[in-house]
Amino acid sequence: MAARKSGGFGEMIRTILIAVGIALFIRTFAYEPFNIPSGSMIPTLLVGDYLFVSKMSYGYSRHSLPLSLPLIPGRILFSEPERGDVVVFKLPTDNKTDYIKRIVGLPGDTIQVRDGILHINGDAVARRQIENFRDEDRYGRPADVKQYIETLPNGREHPILEIGDDLPNDNTGVYRVPEGHYFAMGDNRDNSVDSRFAKVGFIPRDNLVGRAEVIFYSTSATSDVWEVWKWLPATRFGRLLDGIV
Repeated sequence: MAARKSGGFGEMIRTILIAVGIALFIRTFAYEPFNIPSGSMIPTLLVGDYLFVSKMSYGYSRHSLPLSLPLIPGRILFSEPERGDVVVFKLPTDNKTDYIKRIVGLPGDTIQVRDGILHINGDAVARRQIENFRDEDRYGRPADVKQYIETLPNGREHPILEIGDDLPNDNTGVYRVPEGHYFAMGDNRDNSVDSRFAKVGFIPRDNLVGRAEVIFYSTSATSDVWEVWKWLPATRFGRLLDGIV
């Protein structure tokens, strides 16, 4: 029996619609790609990193949906974030802008920064200094920044940067995290607008989008989009498929 010829243009449109539907389903309920446009999470995440964020990690809210459509009341299938998770969330002051920071405070915690050292529930979080991180100053000149490994109360370790321990946000008041909210900070402690600032504040549970899982691509951004011949040299191959801790 001869094979029947495909439906031509109509079949192509149907195939495209199915592909778009599958992509939207994966993006909404499984994994969503994000890119890093600023340096607030250096050294964990660099400008030009592209990563997958797990939408399954904390369940789903309206902010899991495209355009934050109000189709999900509250949060369903919820799982509590762990201290140390790197999360994407909607900025509480506008519910539209995506931010990425590290969760350091859980509901009921007290958080304070004293002389650059994070305190959780009154106890100083341990940190140990390692080799300096090579960065750039505000004028684009090479500069070494002090780098530490911070160990949270649950044993999770991650690197942080500190320009100094006596800058304006290195000494704060005591923040008490309300129920259903979280306190997040950037790993680049002196260059991060995070829960220490009124613009961000405490993060409501419903504003969580997902947990950052893996870097799938990274570029030094030394080439424009149209400069195809520069894409390969600009790729940071050592960061490809790195897990995010």
